[in-house]
Amino acid sequence: MRLGFPVRVLGEPLRSHDSRRWQNAPHLSVSLAYLRDIFDYLHRKQIRCYRIAGQLAPYVTHPDRPDFHRQVEECAIDLAAIGDLVRHYGLRVTMHPGYYVQLNTPDDRQARRAQAELTAAVLLMDAMGLDQDAVVVVHVGGVYTDAATARERFVRRFLALPEPVRRRMALEHDDRRYSFEDVLWVHRRTGIPVVLDTLHLRCFNPGERTLENALTTALATWPATRRPKIHFSSPRTALRSIRTALGERIQSPLPNQHSDFIDPFAFIDLVQLAQRLRVRPFDVMLEAKAKDLALLRLREQVAHFAPKLADQVK
Repeated sequence: MRLGFPVRVLGEPLRSHDSRRWQNAPHLSVSLAYLRDIFDYLHRKQIRCYRIAGQLAPYVTHPDRPDFHRQVEECAIDLAAIGDLVRHYGLRVTMHPGYYVQLNTPDDRQARRAQAELTAAVLLMDAMGLDQDAVVVVHVGGVYTDAATARERFVRRFLALPEPVRRRMALEHDDRRYSFEDVLWVHRRTGIPVVLDTLHLRCFNPGERTLENALTTALATWPATRRPKIHFSSPRTALRSIRTALGERIQSPLPNQHSDFIDPFAFIDLVQLAQRLRVRPFDVMLEAKAKDLALLRLREQVAHFAPKLADQVK
């Protein structure tokens, strides 16, 4: 079971991508230089799974910035070298586009932009020569007044994507809009693999599925030739202090907010459940605000509290 974390590194002062504004001519080549440093860090820390930034190629699909549109072609050699590094270090790389990438929008212009973003993400992965475990995880999208219609629109738009793009995509359920049942409905019509999110399942579970049932069901949606992945996080429990125009205000945590670190006992329960079920191997993306620090701490805690499991959690 490989553990991963998303985008930002906290353990060292490393940048995830070139985030400069267009006026300063940001470029994919800069992002790839940052990515090489991150991959070296992951190797030193023996972390084998990582979600790269969705904005790795800045403005690459922006309709008003055509001068940014050829970054993938311009960086072909660098991208191939990055792919070699991924294979050399034994990494699994995934991507999760921003919330604005919604295939099911009723706005055709926004839908074309979403299609362009997904195509660009897949082009990046293909240019790196990554295997089919390198997936682009998406959500169904917005409700747009009628969730059932919007869900059907996602299916139509997904099936209209080029086959190489469809092949790399996976679908995650939400904490409020589209449940595990909804993404299974989409899977049955498209074949898109399902990414189980354990916290989302607790927050929004109209089908009242157990974690055991959801885990086995989600893993079964992945082809035998591809390694499944799930998302794991713990709910935030700490108070937050927020500054407003009227002064400081204390905000109670919401159950769908990610905590800074991972509850080690809940994670150990998951690993033991997977053992009992004898499910196929899968990877776990840890969604915690402490990023890599949360992963490293969790690994230490598993070794301390459940030493017999330590060799299975990498």
